[in-house]
Amino acid sequence: MTAPDAPRLIDVHAHFVTESYIRQARAAGHERPDGMPGWPAWSPAAHLDLMDRCGIGTAMLSLSSPGVHFGDDAAARRLAREVNEESARVVREHPGRFGLFASLPLPDVDGALDEIAYAFDTLGADGVVLETNTHGVYLGDARLEPVFAELARRDAVVFLHPTSPVCWEQSALGRPRPMVEFIFDTARTVTDLLFAGTLERHPDLKVVVPHCGGALPVLADRVNGFMRLFSPKDQGTPDVIAHLRRLHYDLAGTPFPRQVPALLSLVDPDRLLYGSDYCWTPPAAAEAHVASVDAAPVPATMTGAVPGTVTGAVPGESVTWRSLTTANAQRLLPRLAAR
Repeated sequence: MTAPDAPRLIDVHAHFVTESYIRQARAAGHERPDGMPGWPAWSPAAHLDLMDRCGIGTAMLSLSSPGVHFGDDAAARRLAREVNEESARVVREHPGRFGLFASLPLPDVDGALDEIAYAFDTLGADGVVLETNTHGVYLGDARLEPVFAELARRDAVVFLHPTSPVCWEQSALGRPRPMVEFIFDTARTVTDLLFAGTLERHPDLKVVVPHCGGALPVLADRVNGFMRLFSPKDQGTPDVIAHLRRLHYDLAGTPFPRQVPALLSLVDPDRLLYGSDYCWTPPAAAEAHVASVDAAPVPATMTGAVPGTVTGAVPGESVTWRSLTTANAQRLLPRLAAR
């Protein structure tokens, strides 16, 4: 059990499903989504029960892979509106306990722009969730520039979520795609954003990268070298590392003992956020994940700092992963405090 005086986590990587959504996804051929055995069950009551057991104060609801676009733009627009309205209803009915990262019907740009306006102006969304690719259209694709321009204009939080790459039939080797393919598709789409110049054009985009950055921490220097080698000389020398250090990263998956140390070799602690990956992570595994975060030692570079100089530190109190990630999330999502 979580200590009663421990900071309550803000979970930026939390999912929901509805019966209608599952029915439509199955009709589109997603009986075993991304190679997983089946669909999870979800309800607000079950989610709140898990949150209370784990000391999670607020969970940001988002739709996971395979998203809402199954091949038809009009159907994707209807489904995005349906799941966004349903999750917004859950947020309203449980003040302070849930937030909303709205789904967009990409790669339908006009539909996405319409849904951005509705999600923020009518539903009060806290941000959007973008799959790493939709039918092979990755996030650096030039066709998506109007979407990123609008999100940047709105100072929106952009939560990335991995999905299966288009080549999964060969690359996944018959195994569940979340195990390895998700990790590399995350790195692939962020690299695409870098090479396309999207992060350069919109330096203040508040992008959350899942699963400790996927493969990015170990690929960052390699990507940096290739960008310097192949970028036009008249456009200056891009700095991949600087761009990656401005992004935010959640701890969903297996952060300890190896992924977080690798991530901290790339970014500062003030970029780290808590994520459970519930309901796709079963309750028992989600509880074990929280326990691993609570039990993980805080690096000496953080504990040895002067109190108050490390994000999440309070004078006279020690820094924990809970206090750190909660303070970081409160800065990223200031509207949560008003609920």
